[in-house]
Amino acid sequence: MDQTNAIPLPARVLSLDVMRGLIMILLAAEACGLYEALAHAFPGGVAHAVVGQFFHHEWHGLYAWDLVQPGFMLIAGTSLYFSWLRKSLHGVSWSANFRSVAWRSLKLFGCGVALHCVYSGRLVWELWNVLTQLAATTLIAYLIIRWPAVGQLLFSLGLLLLTECLYRLVAVPGYDQPFVKGENFGTYVDHLAMGKHNSGGWAAINFLPTAAHTIWGVLVGKLLASSQPVAIQLRKLLIAGIVGLAAGYLLDWTSVTPIIKRISTSSFVLVSGGYILLFMALLRWLVDVRQYDRHAWVFTVVGMNPIFIYLFFETVGKQWFNGTVGIFVGGTLELLAVPASAIAIVVALAALFLEGLLCYWLYRKRIFFKL
Repeated sequence: MDQTNAIPLPARVLSLDVMRGLIMILLAAEACGLYEALAHAFPGGVAHAVVGQFFHHEWHGLYAWDLVQPGFMLIAGTSLYFSWLRKSLHGVSWSANFRSVAWRSLKLFGCGVALHCVYSGRLVWELWNVLTQLAATTLIAYLIIRWPAVGQLLFSLGLLLLTECLYRLVAVPGYDQPFVKGENFGTYVDHLAMGKHNSGGWAAINFLPTAAHTIWGVLVGKLLASSQPVAIQLRKLLIAGIVGLAAGYLLDWTSVTPIIKRISTSSFVLVSGGYILLFMALLRWLVDVRQYDRHAWVFTVVGMNPIFIYLFFETVGKQWFNGTVGIFVGGTLELLAVPASAIAIVVALAALFLEGLLCYWLYRKRIFFKL
């Protein structure tokens, strides 16, 4: 690994903690049913259009919610690099750390598969969860973590090119329409791997192009860990973000490759990566440079246990906790003749608040779950 620019790191980079916590809060709000409740409360108008940004686009296009998983993947890559750098500075070899990374990826994969069993209420073999995707992208990013930055960037772009070739050139009858839902290469691979396809058009092979997000996260980690002035770091993040947006939208507007999150087209990966890099630059400037960090602790508390809280609200939360909160909070509001649409919003907010209290309790007790 090139450590010519590396310096000993502080314990935490606050802007990264804020971003991680923000992502987890957004995901928790979705699991608590907040966005669904708001959508029902505002069936039309500007408010409905705003709330609509908190759902995935049906196919060709991009909503704000489509940026959450790329952000999750990218911040995971940054954390991966910081972890590796700290260990390497303490004499841990790449191969020794690889065993730890591989074991963690295996556990992530297992958790992702288990979550789909919970969703289905029975044993299933489904590989569409973000954790199974992250398991694969983490391994790919770590395998090249010692490469020079240029090599890593070229490799990530090569993954996008490979994905383009697979979708366009593998002409399997019935699966030879690269950008048509249910008739593309991703669906074909799903049938090979799982004997089924996703009705929403999601593809398990998305890990291949989205590995670029995790690799770019590693590159962000290298940049933030370098001795370069913060102004230079911000400039590079801004340039990279703008280039990603320009390249991705150009592919879409010229009808070369449409922006489709559900199969992670190259244009989607570039555009979403561009937005996330710009957002990281904004947080870096606001939190670390301008030190607008008075309320950063809220995000830090939630972000310190990201995998645990994700598993909690996707299992216990959806299966039991949300309903239990609804019994008491919703029941009380019904007695007060509060409208049903308002009750749904309050119940979702109450569940979200209580999950936040759980994160705060874990933080105060210094209990941090790691895979």
